[in-house]
Amino acid sequence: MKKKEKAQILDEMGISRALTRIAHEIIEKNKGTQDLVLVGLRSRGVDLARRISQKLKEIDGMEVPVGVLDITLYRDDLGSMGPQPVVRKTEIPFSINDKKVVLVDDVLYTGRTIRAALDGLIDFGRPRSIQLAVLVDRGHRELPIRADYVGKNVPTSRAEQVQVMLKEEDDVDRVVILEPVNC
Repeated sequence: MKKKEKAQILDEMGISRALTRIAHEIIEKNKGTQDLVLVGLRSRGVDLARRISQKLKEIDGMEVPVGVLDITLYRDDLGSMGPQPVVRKTEIPFSINDKKVVLVDDVLYTGRTIRAALDGLIDFGRPRSIQLAVLVDRGHRELPIRADYVGKNVPTSRAEQVQVMLKEEDDVDRVVILEPVNC
């Protein structure tokens, strides 16, 4: 089914402002960046984590490490992804033991992706705490998961889709709502 753009909800400046606000909230909640690490979920969560890390450095002056987590093998819908799901590399080149880990993703929807991320992350150690930062929270949770830091809350219908586009992947920074088109 084709999708038609219904509305743009964030432009380049809106994304930048949201990430700046998230960075300030992370520093405030954690009383600085001591023992803090970011882990982005492939693929756009990684780009967002890197941007947040840069903003944390600009604000607090400290380099916050960024890791990359691929959750493919932890998904509860792995069987429906076809015969050969694409598994990409997880890169967490630092210990997460006793660290404050902030998981970063682009869109929070049902919560199932984050459940898979929690399972995957725990395979790497025992963090002091795990927090969640998302650019967009669109509602419709199926699991008891909520974000600690949200760039924008966007109520949507289940038929709609939120598409995050970032320069690193898509050559443009914007977030849009897509709706199905009857053909």
